[in-house]
Amino acid sequence: MRALSSIVVLLLLGSVAFADPPKLAVFDFELLDTSLPGEFYGSKPEQERLGRISEQLRKELAESGRFQLLDIAPVRDAAHRSNLQACGGCDVELAGKLGADLEITGLVQKVSNLIINLNIYLRDVKTGSLITVASADMRGNTDESWTRAMSYLIRNRLLAPNYGKPE
Repeated sequence: MRALSSIVVLLLLGSVAFADPPKLAVFDFELLDTSLPGEFYGSKPEQERLGRISEQLRKELAESGRFQLLDIAPVRDAAHRSNLQACGGCDVELAGKLGADLEITGLVQKVSNLIINLNIYLRDVKTGSLITVASADMRGNTDESWTRAMSYLIRNRLLAPNYGKPE
């Protein structure tokens, strides 16, 4: 079990090349909105942004060539009915149904329009073990800030050549 996790980490770090990259399921990001505007007006703009950053992540990871991205459509409804961050491993189970080796879930935590945090969680589907977490804070609730935060995490965490390597 540890061997697969080690291989995945090396693959993420760009140190190993495989003929067949690991199969990856990227679930739609979820929102935890504890802001006052969210309570009064709802979270419609944030819900639309969640969809955009989820697609952005899928697209950029697929284009990297390091993963075989799987279509989550067969389990999307079940995933949307669950809180993937607190469902006791249902995310791993759903990814397993797709035949994934790895899975990503994500959470955007909105405290206010000026305090927003974007989190990405990468897990090994066979063991359920957390492989890595990437997190970025945003200062501003705009399409641009969300897109830039996701770009930063992809470029400087998930696909960075030295991410996670001991110094």
